[in-house]
Amino acid sequence: MDVSEEAELLQKVPLFSGLSASERKLLAFTSQLQNFAAGEPLMSVGDIADCAYVILEGDVEVYAETSAGEFVVAMLGPSMIVGEIGVLIDAPRTATVRAKGAVKALRVSPDVFLRLASGKPDRALHVMRELSEHIRNDLNTMRVLREELQKARAAAGRAVP
Repeated sequence: MDVSEEAELLQKVPLFSGLSASERKLLAFTSQLQNFAAGEPLMSVGDIADCAYVILEGDVEVYAETSAGEFVVAMLGPSMIVGEIGVLIDAPRTATVRAKGAVKALRVSPDVFLRLASGKPDRALHVMRELSEHIRNDLNTMRVLREELQKARAAAGRAVP
């Protein structure tokens, strides 16, 4: 896959849809194409947020950790980005992400990501809206999971605090 093909695929990523063709090429050129085998981690909980990944091919699973072990909370596929929140707020990873099968992804450095995300006021607003949508979706997922947990506890005969 060459830089031009990567730049074309980046046009499908909602977070980068406001970039010009030359900015997408710059993003592709300054990013690193990486391949992951099934089960291989892209990032692990607690890791330093040293990049974001744009999924070009394949699917990844996002895992949360509990005292009972890991469980899948989301699956992401092509044209989706993972790890961007950690890059934006410079915080350790809050989840583990593993390739479900073979995955091709672009590794985007924090400097490049932040420069592209904030280079122009209208682009910064677009990024804020996209990230707000991610957060809204995550909150909805948490609400559903909390409801399922309450049902499971009720079924087990335990009260939920």
